[in-house]
Amino acid sequence: MAGKFELYEDKGGKFRFRLKASNGQIILASQAYTQKSGAQNGIESVKSNAPLDERFDRCDASNNKPMFNLKAANNQVIGTSEQYESVAARDNGIESVKKNAPEAEIKDLC
Repeated sequence: MAGKFELYEDKGGKFRFRLKASNGQIILASQAYTQKSGAQNGIESVKSNAPLDERFDRCDASNNKPMFNLKAANNQVIGTSEQYESVAARDNGIESVKKNAPEAEIKDLC
């Protein structure tokens, strides 16, 4: 089973998406969008940018745990990872996004 995007409306009425790996774990989450079309465009941007290693910003959260952001060509963040316990785990998360995002189906939960 391949990864999938879930498009959903949050409790505040904003639209978001998350990318789940084949094991069901969330590997990337979006910002909040005011319009559903914005979130849909965000998914397409993730699909096209995920294969490009230079679009991944490897960084640490404020608590020094490794994480990453996926950025578009304009340097805007289009997805953020969870916080990982190690750099190796973060790097595995990046590889999972690269593998799963381009062909992931989109499940509309709105």
